[in-house]
Amino acid sequence: MEQNRNSGKSPEEHLEKDQRFHPEVEIFDTTLRDGAQGEGITFSVQDKIAVAQALDELGVRWIEAGNPGSNPKDMEFFRIAGELKLENATLCAFGATRKKGTTPGEDPMVKSLLDAGTDAVVLFGKSWDLHVTEVLRVSLEENLAMIAETVAFFKEENKTVIYDAEHFFDGWLANPEYALSTIKAALEAGADRIVLCDTNGGCFPDTIRAGIAAVIQQSESMKVPAVKAGGGSVTASSMIGIHAHNDADMASANTITAVQAGCRHVQGTLVGFGERSGNTALAAVIPSIELKLGLRCLPEGKLERISEITRRVAEIANVAVPDDMPYVGSRAFAHKAGMHADGILKISRSFEHIDPAKVGNDRRFLMSEVGGRSAIAERAKKIDPSITKDHPVTAALASRLKALEAEGWQFEGADASFELLVRRELGKYKPLFKIEGYRVVSEHPSSDALTCSHAWAKVWVDGQAEIAAAEGDGPVNALDGALRRALNHFYPELKQVRLSDFKVRVIDGKDATAAKVRVLIESTDGMSNWSTVGVSADIIEASRAALVDSIEYKLIGDIERRFKAYL
Repeated sequence: MEQNRNSGKSPEEHLEKDQRFHPEVEIFDTTLRDGAQGEGITFSVQDKIAVAQALDELGVRWIEAGNPGSNPKDMEFFRIAGELKLENATLCAFGATRKKGTTPGEDPMVKSLLDAGTDAVVLFGKSWDLHVTEVLRVSLEENLAMIAETVAFFKEENKTVIYDAEHFFDGWLANPEYALSTIKAALEAGADRIVLCDTNGGCFPDTIRAGIAAVIQQSESMKVPAVKAGGGSVTASSMIGIHAHNDADMASANTITAVQAGCRHVQGTLVGFGERSGNTALAAVIPSIELKLGLRCLPEGKLERISEITRRVAEIANVAVPDDMPYVGSRAFAHKAGMHADGILKISRSFEHIDPAKVGNDRRFLMSEVGGRSAIAERAKKIDPSITKDHPVTAALASRLKALEAEGWQFEGADASFELLVRRELGKYKPLFKIEGYRVVSEHPSSDALTCSHAWAKVWVDGQAEIAAAEGDGPVNALDGALRRALNHFYPELKQVRLSDFKVRVIDGKDATAAKVRVLIESTDGMSNWSTVGVSADIIEASRAALVDSIEYKLIGDIERRFKAYL
């Protein structure tokens, strides 16, 4: 039997992989292609490999990994990726239909897709007559030939062909007959998937639903062979997919509408970043499809890992998961109002639409003056399970919290500092080090622009003193370096900790430069993240307070984990 000359796999081997897990809705992630087109997003080859492995762990069906004809880095990735042992996903190379006036076999960009050696290719072609005549500058008939000939070329090479109908919905609104003729050309040439793209991201759900209905009606009238799905087959509508952009803030709504209208192939980027305002955020729509529509997207047990893997992909891309991102954001199950917290504790569905554990996220009760005693008690139980709403410590914490917030402290975004506050109130806090003194000096102009500040600090741990100094690109950076250098002698695990974010807020501007400031620090050790806060009229002192809380929270957590492991 003839084998694919690039992948070396026979059709039977392709089928064996297809039968590992067949979702009811296929998930196609384009983080490494469309996501990489987002402003500020850059992936190295190793980054791309790490993202691909993370997406495979999640269980997505397809990974669009780049355009091999556009840059050497993508081709290098495909060369290395051929050795990856992906369990769930199939890698796809992305490119355009052939250029006008040539054949697919002569087009260098088309040939680069073959050279990528992937089992599947993603081809995009024009559906909007405006783009055909004004952008490509070809006739409508030539565009149809470009689509059909390129799809047929790759089918002859035993490739799975996913055809992206670029600007389909705008084209369908402008000239429905021609837009549908481009879909017909791809189907007749053998395309395995037809993906309808809202490329400009400006359509509303009613347009998405109507456009999909027109395509499904046409494909059924053509009696297109059903797509094989495990041991059976599904209707022609299962060949239809959706690719939405978020320029009108409709990407998620349009994607869910498309699935309800019959699409069974969903494209997007896990975190949602991409061209302009971004793509459909798969981390926000996958849970809706599984938990609300009852359609499987991921293998068993994978949905519970979506928060973790979304954060991992964001970390590789050097961006933050939006705090308010549905399902996986840090605020997705955060409750501040006392009435809400009280309701949650009595019956969770009173103020939560799903159990956060189903998507691997956590419920959070935000500590503030409006939070109420129920929320405070719930947080305090993590330190002492005997604490109740009516416990004296709860009342003391509520009073202390209100007094501190009146001074400008804010704990709703500083969970670690609040936990230390609880420990102090419970008498379960013992300082792990003491700062005897510190000094910070900034020099301007500096002989070295990167080290304009210098700091030293003297600390005591168990009766032993350590003095250390450090340079930094600012006073806080220098102080942070000096404290860590002094403490690393006693606590080498601090070498794993780094600051991931630093925010300063003026509390009351009427005092001008003498105003109190609130410093919020986010820290990570690569495994977990935590936030701490400090307040002072001296920005260095406020930073010191937040830094000390960050270090102590890390050390206390490590000690307790070791103690539990010992028991």
